[in-house]
Amino acid sequence: MNSILATWNELDGDSAVTELLSCCAAKRWADAVVARRPFDSEQSLYAVADHAWAAMQESDWMEAFAAHPRIGERKAQNASTRSTAWSAQEQSEAEKAKSEVMNQLALSNKQYEELFGFTYIICATGKSAEEMLHILHRRLASDRQAELAEAAEQQRQITQIRLRKWLAA
Repeated sequence: MNSILATWNELDGDSAVTELLSCCAAKRWADAVVARRPFDSEQSLYAVADHAWAAMQESDWMEAFAAHPRIGERKAQNASTRSTAWSAQEQSEAEKAKSEVMNQLALSNKQYEELFGFTYIICATGKSAEEMLHILHRRLASDRQAELAEAAEQQRQITQIRLRKWLAA
């Protein structure tokens, strides 16, 4: 068994929740995953994390989304230090973008937030700034319910990546 997972299985509830909040900042999600401990494998944790996320509601999604910086920015207001570092790593391709693309991303991010009421969430790992901008423009044509579902799915993917990073630390 993964040594980090084994140690986490033994933590008190509050400490275990705190560890998970860097992977996904939705407290109700973290509580639901912690309630299913102990886990005998990484795969069982990943499956429970997905199952718990599927049961979340809009308020939980918004709590998770609020911990993400806008694409091209360094830190979200509600993000932990670990989450901030992971966001920078995940968005590292955006740092290579031309200033024109970054300016377009900033403007489109603002338009997105005005339209939908939350930060543009995309699983940025491995995506260029140009690709994220193209996807953002496509998603601006969505209705709010479809976009909420898409953003929640992107958050699920981010959470899975972060769970793997956490267990590999």
